[in-house]
Amino acid sequence: MMWGWYGWSWWGWLLMVMGMAVFWGLVIWAVAAIFRGPGRTWWRADRPDPEQILAERFAMGEIDEDEYLRRLQTLRSTSHGARDWEHQR
Repeated sequence: MMWGWYGWSWWGWLLMVMGMAVFWGLVIWAVAAIFRGPGRTWWRADRPDPEQILAERFAMGEIDEDEYLRRLQTLRSTSHGARDWEHQR
């Protein structure tokens, strides 16, 4: 007498375990996709623009005009390359 197992052997259990893993993987993926939203990445928080931070530091008197202009020039020369790199992805 099999008591309800209907002849399932090891392959039946393996299939059941794999099916549950796939099911829960899809559930977790769907929840993450919902919270992430369209076109956004959930691991990168929204941050202010580096030029805006630099301007605020200049406005508060943390840096002088020469340092502000030097850093602004550096930001603009390196951020152009960073934007090109992001567009390539």
